[in-house]
Amino acid sequence: MPRDPQASHLYWPDARLRNAAASADPTHGLLPWQWAVERLEKSHNYWVSTARPNGRPHLMIVWGIWREDAFWFTTGRGTRKARNLAANPYCSIATEEADEAVIVEGEARETGDAEARRVFAPVYNAKYGGEIEAMIETSDGGSGPAGSALWRVDVRTVFGLDEHADDFVEAATRWTFPL
Repeated sequence: MPRDPQASHLYWPDARLRNAAASADPTHGLLPWQWAVERLEKSHNYWVSTARPNGRPHLMIVWGIWREDAFWFTTGRGTRKARNLAANPYCSIATEEADEAVIVEGEARETGDAEARRVFAPVYNAKYGGEIEAMIETSDGGSGPAGSALWRVDVRTVFGLDEHADDFVEAATRWTFPL
């Protein structure tokens, strides 16, 4: 079930203090949530950032989908990102277009239940072509040829930055999701 995020400005005091309108209206210039959803849905490639066990960052590209206020993707169980997420589920996801960036912060969990497959597979197959079900490990422990696992990133915070906005600073938006 979709949730309504709370929109606010980014904490950016050195930039926002220069703008008098910022102090008059706390919602001045904020991007609408639909702006972020459109970019999350249309992005072809996504950057996934995880943390290695020693704390060093790891950044990789994946294909995925935005559905039900969550980001969904697959990756092989032996990949660095899968091992990182198994040890520390907190991650960041970013769309491919930096001039209209959407950055998601959340908590990833591996999922393999039938409902998740019904949610993920039809949208993924339509977006990228093919039959992703053959790649995902089954709920009874069997696996497809790649032994991939399905991950769902439950969102906590989303940031939107639109380089094309009339006022870039005021348009920089943070959406916070209720837990």
